[in-house]
Amino acid sequence: MLSEWNEFLRGQAIGNDTAADLIAARDGLVMADLSHWGLIAFAGDDSQDFLHGQITNDLRGLGLDRAVFAGYCSAKGRMLANFLVFRRAGDFLVMLPEGVREAVQKRLTMFILRAKVKARDAGAEWVRLGLSGPGAGELLAETLDCLPGSAIMAMAHTDAAFAIRLGDHRFDLFVAPAQAPAVWQQLAAQARPVGAAAWDWLMVDAGVPSILPATQDQFVPQMANMVELGGVSFQKGCYPGQEIVARSQYLGTQKRRLYLAHVEAEAKPGEPVFSPASGDQAVGQVANAAAAPGGGHDLLAVLRIDAFESGEVRLGTPAGAPLSFRTLAYMG
Repeated sequence: MLSEWNEFLRGQAIGNDTAADLIAARDGLVMADLSHWGLIAFAGDDSQDFLHGQITNDLRGLGLDRAVFAGYCSAKGRMLANFLVFRRAGDFLVMLPEGVREAVQKRLTMFILRAKVKARDAGAEWVRLGLSGPGAGELLAETLDCLPGSAIMAMAHTDAAFAIRLGDHRFDLFVAPAQAPAVWQQLAAQARPVGAAAWDWLMVDAGVPSILPATQDQFVPQMANMVELGGVSFQKGCYPGQEIVARSQYLGTQKRRLYLAHVEAEAKPGEPVFSPASGDQAVGQVANAAAAPGGGHDLLAVLRIDAFESGEVRLGTPAGAPLSFRTLAYMG
């Protein structure tokens, strides 16, 4: 059925004008196909306990009415992935960039051992859509009768769909493939269909990082603002890298964090950033980047706090394009 969905999408005019898409994403009501985000499903009696013991957040008591944000770390406490975790019927689902999905699924499967858990690629089971902008909630309720509560990460379900609230006016939707074309057409009557680049910009603008192949095993969760984003529990039991993550929190040794910035140049994940005070030694790197409305790129960069406070940070080389920092909404 997903092949039919892909054929349907090829007949839609999506992503042909990235500049206009970006303006629409900034100012209006937009929708996007999120096929570049993958899904891993965990099924079996021990699924909840297994995942709880692998990730940075607490899954105890997780029901069908909410999702959680979490990281998956190496033994060094550095994230190999970060993702949403949520339930649908008997499955625990993990949503993460498709570019890291296969490797993360394989690694997690290695640790299942004798637990009653099976992991599978669930990307073909649900069409993933994004909806963002003024009136998104009203349109969602009208189209699917599936409006999550007002709390961030709240969920709502119908027989053929479910949705997660990511922000006041931003949602992830999951629709059975057979119903997806009709849902798309209903949403598109009011929301502009945009390409993946516009959705990526919305995520960067919201200050929500995604671990990609270029940044795997680079950041402890605190560096990527995972604590501020509700992605780490310090009351749960052990998980890979937990001792290092906890030590960083309680000893107050954090020297790097995530910042939102604009640059009048192209930026790429993993690209280094520099500060004049540090010469030719990089003070951080780009975590995520997206073309910005009006030109240039907006980016999320993990960098030394003292470099940010110095007031001058440059992209790529010590003489590269300067970063212009913006305040993250959740940091005040």
